[in-house]
Amino acid sequence: MTEAASPDGPVIIKKYANRRLYNTQTSAYVTLDHLAQMVKDGTEFEVRDARSGEDITRPVLTQIIFEEEAKGQNLLPIQFLRRLIRFYGDSLQAFVPGYLDMTMESFTKNQDAMKSRVAEAFGGGTQAIENLTRQNLAMFERAMKMFSPFGAGLARTEEESRANGAEAKPKQSEDIAELKGEIEAMRKQLQELARERK
Repeated sequence: MTEAASPDGPVIIKKYANRRLYNTQTSAYVTLDHLAQMVKDGTEFEVRDARSGEDITRPVLTQIIFEEEAKGQNLLPIQFLRRLIRFYGDSLQAFVPGYLDMTMESFTKNQDAMKSRVAEAFGGGTQAIENLTRQNLAMFERAMKMFSPFGAGLARTEEESRANGAEAKPKQSEDIAELKGEIEAMRKQLQELARERK
């Protein structure tokens, strides 16, 4: 049964000390699997600590991701997770959530087009999926230039370092290069998958 958020706001889920989750809209206990389905259905909800009323939606959503990964639904590549962990405490940490949100928003908007193009690729070669991957890579690179504090300034820093005889290896540009490499690896995996399905 698909639940919709009430007109007054998102569905409130209460989490009790015994870890049980209670849907206040349906007056029923729910599981993490149920919350995962609510996310997939587009149902907005907030998870609140039953005792303190604190909003604990973020850790609960993170727990859902952990559970899905533990089931073998390997959506997050190892290198991506390592890179993400490196950003904790980094000077760029404040920029990461907005950047990831923007990237996922763009990916979501292209989701229907991607599904139809993947279907085309499986039916008649990999050209469609390669074109889509190139478009997404170009978008990702543009976003990374915006995300890197901040493109031109970084380039100036590198030029100044060269002028001073120092070898310029900003951590940010290394991370960007790694991310680009990971996207290229994902592109190759998609090509291989398309070949296997032919």
